[in-house]
Amino acid sequence: MPLSGRKILVGISGGIAAYKIPDLVRRLRDYGATVRVVMTHGAKAFITPLTLQAVSGHAVHDDLLDPDAEAAMGHIELAKWADLIVIAPASASILARLAHGLADDLLSTLCLATPAPIAVAPAMNQQMWAAAAVQDNIATLSRRGVHIIAPASGAQACGDVGAGRMPEPLDLREQICQLLSPAEGVLQGKHVLITAGPTREAVDPVRYVSNHSSGKMGFALAAVAQQMGAEVTLIAGPCHLPTPPQVKRIDVESAEQMLKAVQDRVTAADFFIACAAVADYRPTAVADSKIKKSASSMTLELVRNPDILATVASSSKPPFTVGFAAETHAVADYAQDKLKRKRLAMIAANDVSDTSIGFNSDENAISLFWLDSQQQLQSKPLDKASKQQIARGILEQAARLHTSNDYSIATD
Repeated sequence: MPLSGRKILVGISGGIAAYKIPDLVRRLRDYGATVRVVMTHGAKAFITPLTLQAVSGHAVHDDLLDPDAEAAMGHIELAKWADLIVIAPASASILARLAHGLADDLLSTLCLATPAPIAVAPAMNQQMWAAAAVQDNIATLSRRGVHIIAPASGAQACGDVGAGRMPEPLDLREQICQLLSPAEGVLQGKHVLITAGPTREAVDPVRYVSNHSSGKMGFALAAVAQQMGAEVTLIAGPCHLPTPPQVKRIDVESAEQMLKAVQDRVTAADFFIACAAVADYRPTAVADSKIKKSASSMTLELVRNPDILATVASSSKPPFTVGFAAETHAVADYAQDKLKRKRLAMIAANDVSDTSIGFNSDENAISLFWLDSQQQLQSKPLDKASKQQIARGILEQAARLHTSNDYSIATD
């Protein structure tokens, strides 16, 4: 199990996202970790210590000077015990106290007393997250070596929409795994170019043609590639996801803009992963002003967009090129045809008709296909897991084939 023998201290501060933490604790234990929990007084307004005690199997701590602790120095015991301290959710208040070195409760005190690495998963209203004071505190903590688990974007409990949501338990567990079992640097010194998200093809200044891609798979690939040692450039279509740490992001709208951004950078890439859901067609002409509703029907003429994946794969010196096949039926057949027809090094296929692993899902299941050095078709399934875990499987296989040179491009 990935976290077997690891000792993780989960600190919970006051925030509605605290309701997700029992699931996180359970998921960590499923991976073999021993988990102990510390709660602030604010956290207990959202979830009870008894719940956390039940899922962790240990008494929950919330008292700085616990008379039942050995030598009444519970914070020192816990600080020495942990291999990693994870604060989730991390409120604006606990971030400020950590940034300023305060020690006014058990959680903030043990963070000063521990030699273990500390990770924080901020969760708060989008306006609070954007506030200059919060961002200054985040910058201070990052500079001191605290690992910042970037919040996700989406609808919030207060009704706002934006960045500030705590990542889901499966995503948090994957990032914790990376902190405790860092990648062996298999992509060290490599440049990975990734496209992610949808494209939008304008109809008029108001309307556009697009698809349901959230960009989550591509962003997970970017985050994991960086963790594996790569220099990562992420070319993103319109999506509201935070940029993974130390990843260079270029935002585009249309397929033609994405193609240009790729062509400008692909010659420096060792790997190109085309994860974006590029619109196959765009309107032949874009109206200068909003098209008014004047008839019972309307005909929209479309023209094919450039094929970014095929353009890169057919260049004179292509990088190791990985495509995606998001299909609703005959997934393996379509994927194998696309692998050979577009002359790819590897293709990742998934069934988007399954809503549990389709667009906007936090999980995925993939089948990888490639031709070995003898032109024989090979495959590898990646069973349903978080998109972070799937991303790791894809990148590890790509790196393995690239290093061993045990792959080939289809011949005519």
